[in-house]
Amino acid sequence: MELAEKCNTSTSYIGQIEIGNRFPSPAMIEKIAGALEIKPYLLFYEEIDSDSNAETQPVQTSILSDSMKEKLTRRLIAAIRDAVRQIV
Repeated sequence: MELAEKCNTSTSYIGQIEIGNRFPSPAMIEKIAGALEIKPYLLFYEEIDSDSNAETQPVQTSILSDSMKEKLTRRLIAAIRDAVRQIV
């Protein structure tokens, strides 16, 4: 609930993101990262415990459904295009 409040969105939307039914926009990714006080790219990493050493590894895209991969790719391409347009 606190994360949803900090991101100015509903708890159900955050829940849908958590279970993989929705993928956040680049703007929402920034809001979530800001609320968590981390860099946005860290949202795509997972911590793996091996013995006593915790490592940070990229999330394996194989755990995403094909439609989620497609949506992610389209949104990332659109975000990159928007960023490039703002620079040029």
